[in-house]
Amino acid sequence: MSLLVVGLSHRSAPVSVLERAALAAEAQGKLLQDTVAAEPATEAAVLATCNRIELYADVDKFHAGVAELSTLLAQHSGVGLEELTPYLYVHYEDRAVHHLFSVACGLDSMVVGEGQILGQIKDSLARAQDLHTAGRLLNDLFQQALRVGKRAHSETGIDRAGQSLVTFGLEQLAAGGAIPAWAAGRKALVIGAGSMSSLAAATLARAGVAEIVVANRTFERAERLARILAEGDDTTVAARAVPMDAVPGELTRADVVVSCTGATGLVLTAEAVALAVEGRTGRPAAEIAPEAEAAEPRTPLLAAGADDNCPLDLAAVQPGFSVAGEAAVAGMDAATLEQHAAWAAGTTVDRRERRTPEADAELIAALAATAATVGRIPERRRPEPVAEVPRPAPALFLLDLAMPRDIDAAAHRLAGVRLVDIESLAEASADAPMAADVDQVRRIVADEVVAFGAAQRAAHITPTVVALRTMAADVVAGEIARLDGRLPDLDERQRGEIRQAVHRVVDKLLHAPTVRVKQLAAEPGGAGYADALRTLFDLDPETVAAVSRAGDSTDKKDRPA
Repeated sequence: MSLLVVGLSHRSAPVSVLERAALAAEAQGKLLQDTVAAEPATEAAVLATCNRIELYADVDKFHAGVAELSTLLAQHSGVGLEELTPYLYVHYEDRAVHHLFSVACGLDSMVVGEGQILGQIKDSLARAQDLHTAGRLLNDLFQQALRVGKRAHSETGIDRAGQSLVTFGLEQLAAGGAIPAWAAGRKALVIGAGSMSSLAAATLARAGVAEIVVANRTFERAERLARILAEGDDTTVAARAVPMDAVPGELTRADVVVSCTGATGLVLTAEAVALAVEGRTGRPAAEIAPEAEAAEPRTPLLAAGADDNCPLDLAAVQPGFSVAGEAAVAGMDAATLEQHAAWAAGTTVDRRERRTPEADAELIAALAATAATVGRIPERRRPEPVAEVPRPAPALFLLDLAMPRDIDAAAHRLAGVRLVDIESLAEASADAPMAADVDQVRRIVADEVVAFGAAQRAAHITPTVVALRTMAADVVAGEIARLDGRLPDLDERQRGEIRQAVHRVVDKLLHAPTVRVKQLAAEPGGAGYADALRTLFDLDPETVAAVSRAGDSTDKKDRPA
């Protein structure tokens, strides 16, 4: 059997795809059960966070395993296999081990070095253990990944290479300024009471916000978090809990909003955000200052009646999109793109910008060629702005740490709003400098992958060695019994001496070959030594398998809850 991982993350897929592929806890459990029920897999674990969805399995066939795991991910995420496939990555055997160890150390995180992933890996292992889908391989793998991650954080300065996602997000809200100076005296609304929301609330409390209001669908959890914040020894923040239906009113009072829930739909729509800003500023959120309007007039969209025969569904286009530009064609398939390119080339657009319909047509044609290769154009990350105009100072700061997103992305376009979400965090961290500590962590990961592989190969031969020694013990016992029958006059002391002599002879004969075979099996390519040992000593395969099953049972019994 061999380790296989199939998944997608912020490095391989746009946020829009990750949002749609997000798995709720119930769906993760069903995915695990269906995976171990499939023919190629005997063990399974799923690592699902806001930035990644990965399915780990112990499989007996690589190609069949990739096909089965990919199909199961598509089925349970609700994203079609053809659409999902271009964003999937596959790691096998040592590369799969290397990948998980890198993830555990924070090397593959959106913010390099963040430590929250360790808790998520621990939760993934616990879920697989509860559902009995994790056997010896995945238990060993995930437990070792946790140890490797802890080692990286304790032996290196990887924490200096990046911050937690919460801290990094707050820094983006503060536009690179010091968080305490930005947060001092502000009122915060935290939506959700899970681990990420709790971390955000605690970070804001330490930063010096004046008040934190916690809203959650389960009011008792909101109350508990508010009480912890208010009674904290290192903060003096005022904290209180409110039910979710009180969010609209609290939104008008808040300066900072952090949202991280498990909701599948939007928690805050753009309209709700606009109303909150209007309540705070006394003017509509979309209003641009008159001097800005004069300096840079808005670019009009297509004139009325100019959309004849346009293959784009204009009713679905959000305000601010140019129906002849790149943003308008996000998500179209190749055939529709080609039709749209032909339409755009013959359309007269009254726009105050340098791009022409012909240029738009060339762009759309290029996108069509891309779509013909990969299937579809990924959705554009942000709506195309109507015009490059100065924005007023933010009246409301929004941090969306949920996946799928809690806050409507259209809030990006509202004047007086600064929205930071998972997508913008990915963009901001893409060019972050890599500390020298990262190289040190990579060396730790490489060493640990080698050690894990050696340990697994050595463990693979252990049942065979145990079976060999069991067979030898049975032979000794049989010969001693036969000797007892042939020499009934021997006293107990003599019989004991004979038994010890025979056992010593067998142990000495087996010691060197069993020690050496374990050493050889731990080396790359050493898996065949177990087969050789079974063949040379004519060991019963079922006896070896029984030893393996007994070992698995002992592991589960001894494993901490």
